[in-house]
Amino acid sequence: MMNEQDKDIQEENLANIEGTNSEDVANTQELSVEEKLQEELAKANDKYTRLFAEFDNYKKRTSRERVDLIQSAGKDVLNKLLPILDDFDRALAAMETANDIAPIKEGVDLVNQKFRKTLMQEGLKEMEDLIGQPFDAEYQEAITAIPAPSEDLKNKVIDVVEKGYFLNEKVIRFAKVVIGQ
Repeated sequence: MMNEQDKDIQEENLANIEGTNSEDVANTQELSVEEKLQEELAKANDKYTRLFAEFDNYKKRTSRERVDLIQSAGKDVLNKLLPILDDFDRALAAMETANDIAPIKEGVDLVNQKFRKTLMQEGLKEMEDLIGQPFDAEYQEAITAIPAPSEDLKNKVIDVVEKGYFLNEKVIRFAKVVIGQ
């Protein structure tokens, strides 16, 4: 028979073995929670990486589309201007053989009108009637100021050196003007 001391030692050993088993189970549970968190983190990182790659592809695709759109828009305008270029070539050829200047002037004037009409159809509009109007820095660029010939022309446009243009109501070139002081 076992004495009490041996019995206590045996119970203690059993308790240690059981305690170790319960600690192993706890560690296994902790690892499984840690593993779950690591899996969730890996999934989140994967999702983030895919989303970032998708966004990068989107940026590249829209950039290419924008370049293509700009190139094709220019192509359309140039196709509309090609007949006018042909008219200019015919006018130049006619000038070489012509004896009378009047028909040449008339032909060049017709080509000029056709050219302006085509540009107007594309949304280009010329700034008109600037002489005598007050200077407006939003639409005009003063290249020089001269003494005003009369008092009523002070701070007004006296001469237009270079015409200004709008494209669809937006200034694409400021008019270069001379103003009176």
